[in-house]
Amino acid sequence: MSNTDNPFGSSYGAPTTGATSVSFGASAPNGTAAAADLIKDTTTAAFSKDVIAESKQQPVLVDFWAPWCGPCKQLTPILEKAVQTAGGRVKLVKMNIDDHPAIAGQLGIQSIPAVIAFADGKPVDGFMGALPESKVTEFINRIASPDGGRDAAIQSALDAATEATETGHFEEAAQIYSAILGEVPDHVAALAGLATALVELGDVAQARASLDLVPADKRQDASVRTAEARIALAEQVATLGDAVALEASLQANPKDYQARFDLAMILNAKGVRDAAADHLLAIMKADRGWNDDGARKQLLQFFDAWGPTDPSSVTARRKLSSLLFS
Repeated sequence: MSNTDNPFGSSYGAPTTGATSVSFGASAPNGTAAAADLIKDTTTAAFSKDVIAESKQQPVLVDFWAPWCGPCKQLTPILEKAVQTAGGRVKLVKMNIDDHPAIAGQLGIQSIPAVIAFADGKPVDGFMGALPESKVTEFINRIASPDGGRDAAIQSALDAATEATETGHFEEAAQIYSAILGEVPDHVAALAGLATALVELGDVAQARASLDLVPADKRQDASVRTAEARIALAEQVATLGDAVALEASLQANPKDYQARFDLAMILNAKGVRDAAADHLLAIMKADRGWNDDGARKQLLQFFDAWGPTDPSSVTARRKLSSLLFS
């Protein structure tokens, strides 16, 4: 994925600062242009476009009315107000059955006012008679997401960020997580995801700052613990020195377990997970008690950072079990 293809792009860093605005659901419309976009009259010829096709984007209410119908005159302004208040979650299409009787006849409508809701190109619900505003609002909320699709948009963004992380596009992932946090500043998965992406980008301090924003009662969330483990590993690696020198030490003395341990840490930081695990397993095989079982403890920390389903976790756990129970 490229940044140009990403609909959730923003600047990463402080979760709510400097981010490109991302819309998670429409805001309430203002002005005649917005109202005209949400409310319109239709004809038999235009019904397929105005209702059937449009309802595949968001629900459409069809108000079947006639000029001589007193209750219709009561209901229509209530409908219009409720639709505008719903902020784009639904649209309203009005059909005068005196001028265009065919559709009402096909739907079996025998009395008006009648309101039929269409979604995904099909009628899904409806009511007859002039309802009060509270009941109309309740009807709208039943057929359309009360949050304007915000939760679905956030989940879609989370899915995109996860994909970006898994494919190594960490800057893009950080941008998406920052956009989510612009909408929901305490979103736990987004805070943990941003921290993880920032670690991979080498910004450990900002990663720690992101994770510090997680509410205290959410600190044990699996995604938070994984991010915490990655930050801890990155902070450890920063003090370990040069991989080439460590490899030279091992060549000279294969029992230099500290050099092997440090090399495992550096390899993990570089994403060479299988080799990192193998170095720790080699220490355990040679000297299980080294550094108070430090190699096994560190391997378990790797598992926390990688996640239980990561292929390297699965492979190394199998090797660990074989070593411990053979």
